[in-house]
Amino acid sequence: MTSAVDTETLIADNQQLRAELQDLLQQAHINQSIIERHQAFDLKLIGASEFRELIDAMLSTMPGVFNLETVTLSLIDDDYAIQRILRDLQIGLNEFPNLLFLKRPIHFPDEGGRALAQEKPRLGEYATALHQPLFPGYQPVSVAVLPLVRQHRLLGYLALGSAYRERFTRTLATDFIQRLATVAAICLENVINNERLKHIGLTDPLTGVNNRRYIEQRMHEEVARGQRERSALSCLFIDIDHFKRVNDQYGHQSGDDVLREVAARIKKELRLSDALGRFGGEEFVVLLTHATREDAARIAERIRAGISSRGIMIEGSRDPLKITASIGTASLMPPDRSRTAEEVKQAMLKAADQALYQAKESGRNRVVLSAAY
Repeated sequence: MTSAVDTETLIADNQQLRAELQDLLQQAHINQSIIERHQAFDLKLIGASEFRELIDAMLSTMPGVFNLETVTLSLIDDDYAIQRILRDLQIGLNEFPNLLFLKRPIHFPDEGGRALAQEKPRLGEYATALHQPLFPGYQPVSVAVLPLVRQHRLLGYLALGSAYRERFTRTLATDFIQRLATVAAICLENVINNERLKHIGLTDPLTGVNNRRYIEQRMHEEVARGQRERSALSCLFIDIDHFKRVNDQYGHQSGDDVLREVAARIKKELRLSDALGRFGGEEFVVLLTHATREDAARIAERIRAGISSRGIMIEGSRDPLKITASIGTASLMPPDRSRTAEEVKQAMLKAADQALYQAKESGRNRVVLSAAY
């Protein structure tokens, strides 16, 4: 016969088991929620088709999903190729302060001073000498550095920072983190390749600046924006003076050298928000955002002076070749809302082209402004 003491013990044990089961169920719900958040984040990474979208997911969304104080992405870009593409795609580096660029990989030694495998995640306490380049704006307590590797090529590092010492320890299993690094590396490689293809399709292969297709498309977009925001917009039509003589006297290779150098000198005078395109032959078009007629005159004169200030060395000539350019400008302050963006764009190009014609007719190597409208 069961005693009262045994009954009380059974009841107590049953209550304890129920409490433990409740704790397990609660933890299971928490784990399920975590898994769902992580899966949703993976889908967000995989679904990113553009660089800005992917970087925003990594640097803005990831800290909240994984309860981190900071996340940074460092890309190996020793020849500035990625940064040039981002600039040409109008992605300002100041948009993402935690997007960093390195000229070479970082060497992470183990406790014996030996270099660790390039593809292995590194977890542990923050060390200033080792981790500061990856966390320039915030000093975490513990870190996880995930090398992003594709086809045995290091793309960069995804660095996770926590304010808690026990969050990332050397003894922590890295299976999940390694999987995250693999997904991030695949997505990063795909997006960079997509942006490169987009860049190639919108770039003049000779000069490396935008092509006519890009500049016309961008002008249409900026005119529409100017119509909405009532902001000023200007464009410059630039033509190299007597360019045919260069080709006839020194050959087309020298002419190509002149085109490349002139494009570089024009680009040097522009802001990140501006756009430069080769319109055809020796003609270039510059789009100046938020620029009045006075702004356009000042920038055009700076470009004209920059082209003519010093000669260009070409094959077949012992002395630098003197090159000048004529420039016509057109400004919208703001663009007319009564016409379509396409009509306004075409009128703007026509006005700048007519001003360029006047500059050539009046002696070349000068800037002529069309009337603002």
